[in-house]
Amino acid sequence: MLIRNFLRSTIIEGGVISRLACLGLFSFFSLTSCENDLAEVKVFISQDAVKRETIEDFHLIYSDSARVLIQAMGPLLYRYLDPVRPREEFPKGITVLFFDKDNHQLTSRLSANYGLRKEQNGEILVRDSVVWISEDGNRLETEELIWNEKTEKVYTNKFVVLRSPERILYGHGFEANRDFTSSVIWAVEGEILLE
Repeated sequence: MLIRNFLRSTIIEGGVISRLACLGLFSFFSLTSCENDLAEVKVFISQDAVKRETIEDFHLIYSDSARVLIQAMGPLLYRYLDPVRPREEFPKGITVLFFDKDNHQLTSRLSANYGLRKEQNGEILVRDSVVWISEDGNRLETEELIWNEKTEKVYTNKFVVLRSPERILYGHGFEANRDFTSSVIWAVEGEILLE
């Protein structure tokens, strides 16, 4: 009632100061009456968006003692900031270049349509049309491959095709060092010798 009488008197008097006072009072009540419901805010902001960084057209370089060991690139990277399970996801594919530790020569390259790096395990899992090519002409094709950063071993228990200049091997399970200079297929199912 007091506010209504105040507004009526300011409108009737019509002074500039009265109008400013009325506008100020109206603004004060409008702003102080606003309240955000957390449930409404959660509708607009997903929890994943808060816990995740998104990087487009990324190019990462991993080095040791100022020597580049690995370069990774791709169209999209999600970095999850979860303190319990920190990880990096590459949902649109990844290409990785491996370099020799001593003379910085490219030794092999890997490509896949999906990748996931688990920081705690020190493992990178790649899936879907995985191709690993070494500089000496070996080519591995499989649907899944795991690279252990600590042991520097690459392995899978899936079906693999290993092509070299001399032959093509088919089998299940594979393990190699990161340079592809030493590799083994655990269960060879077939071999084709090339001329």
